[in-house]
Amino acid sequence: MLHENNDQPAPGAPLGPGSLLWRIAADWRSGLSGLSAGILQLAWPHLGQGVEEHSAFFDEPWDRIHRSVPRIWATIFADDADERGRDIRDLHKGIKGTDPHGRRYHALDPETFWWAHATFTWEMFQTADEWDHRTLSPRTRERLYQETVTWYRRYGVSDRPVPADHAAFRARFDEICRTRLELTPTAERAIDMALHDRVSPPGMPGPVATIATPLMRTMAIGGLPPVVRARFGIPWTTTDELALAAFRQLVRDAGRVVPHRLTRGPYLRSIKRMKHIAAPRPEPISA
Repeated sequence: MLHENNDQPAPGAPLGPGSLLWRIAADWRSGLSGLSAGILQLAWPHLGQGVEEHSAFFDEPWDRIHRSVPRIWATIFADDADERGRDIRDLHKGIKGTDPHGRRYHALDPETFWWAHATFTWEMFQTADEWDHRTLSPRTRERLYQETVTWYRRYGVSDRPVPADHAAFRARFDEICRTRLELTPTAERAIDMALHDRVSPPGMPGPVATIATPLMRTMAIGGLPPVVRARFGIPWTTTDELALAAFRQLVRDAGRVVPHRLTRGPYLRSIKRMKHIAAPRPEPISA
């Protein structure tokens, strides 16, 4: 079992147009670690089993991502974010069962639900640390983490597993990657797709897909924590590492010159089509 966190609950931090989480999640680069986050989710045994038994994700993976992610991001940005969070929670009430090892699972088990959110928290830090040319100071790093705690609480699920601060989160996240994740059938299938399948989101022209496929493989596999790649025997070479480093540098350098208004990602546009929300104000990430 994960260590419970009863003596010092995380304080959380306000979310709004001036928050770091708003700025980072609205940026198109926040999606660059998304495939890695998805693999980490599926490697949590009970989450992977729930997807295997209750989801048709692998029948239309790109359509499911296109539909699901804006709904999740709306729990950050929308005027009725708390209500949207509770709606997402309620969609998971019937996702339960028993895995092949006889272990009972439920999607609303606090540890399982928190791990799914933890991968999104990790994704926000990956965006800042790997894809942005700016850097997080210790103060803003803690502030961003506390904003993700507020984000999690919008789902209305017990925050018993939530670490109190960013240092505790990193320790918990690393421990899970080292000891708790498993190569579940769904994680194995997602890894195989990342390694071998052609990228084919709806509407993507063939020539673009030809270019995007190796990039997506590099981001999905290279974005995983090294300990996860090592534990699961996922192939990754020095050449792969150099290619990922070059692409990251290209993205960082582009961020220095691209106007802020052009960095807003497709998730924010999709959410605006759902319901009007305010645009996030630009703010220095290292403030």
